[in-house]
Amino acid sequence: MVDIHSHILPEVDDGPKTWDVSVAMCRAAAADGITHMVATPHANDRYHYDREYLQGVLAHLQQLVGDTPKLSLGCDFHLSYENLQDAYAHPTRYVIEGTRYMLVEFSNYSVPQQTSDSFQKLGDCGITPIITHPERNPILRESLQRVVEWAEQGCIIQITSSALTGSWGERAWSAARWLLQHQAVHVLATDAHETEKRVPILSQGRDAAAEICGEEIAQAMVEGNPSAIINNQPLPYFPRPVATSYRKSSN
Repeated sequence: MVDIHSHILPEVDDGPKTWDVSVAMCRAAAADGITHMVATPHANDRYHYDREYLQGVLAHLQQLVGDTPKLSLGCDFHLSYENLQDAYAHPTRYVIEGTRYMLVEFSNYSVPQQTSDSFQKLGDCGITPIITHPERNPILRESLQRVVEWAEQGCIIQITSSALTGSWGERAWSAARWLLQHQAVHVLATDAHETEKRVPILSQGRDAAAEICGEEIAQAMVEGNPSAIINNQPLPYFPRPVATSYRKSSN
């Protein structure tokens, strides 16, 4: 399996605070069957994203953990005006290294109306957005049809593996299931931050997804598609989303 969204670098954001925890996270991922992890430190108002410095941190962590899992550098890119302007000017700064793919995270407090236009401009710069964990965003999960429309636009949708096992609550679980059922999910990822709660485990989410959409599709979301992403290839599983209105659970 391949994990394209994880916070495994120490002392750079709200992920692990020590090298020991970083190494433990990598060991846990490898034990779960994850062979490749993309370290995706935040780029937002709180955490400055220094690509060159982070490359050095990543290289040192790779030395500590050995060959498995293999580590790459990406970014958890906060969708803000300032970040977008920088990404337009420097298209390779925030993408998963060696690729055109970039994780995009929305604020919990606002989703700009011009977001579709921003995604189009990123595409014009050679960047394919990967929308991260919409099932956890309190705004997006009230209007999941927007997520479906972005998938139709060509964006990749990534949900959190642990959302499918209930770790993020009923609302996130319900939204994640709805997106899966409507063929609007392309990748599962851990979004791991530590070793206790937000852990680097993909297998449990894969198994939960298999109960909804079948084993073949679930495996594509943790192996075929994320492998294609890190190798800068088109996704082998890219379904046409089912366009129906989202109705919130009454539970």
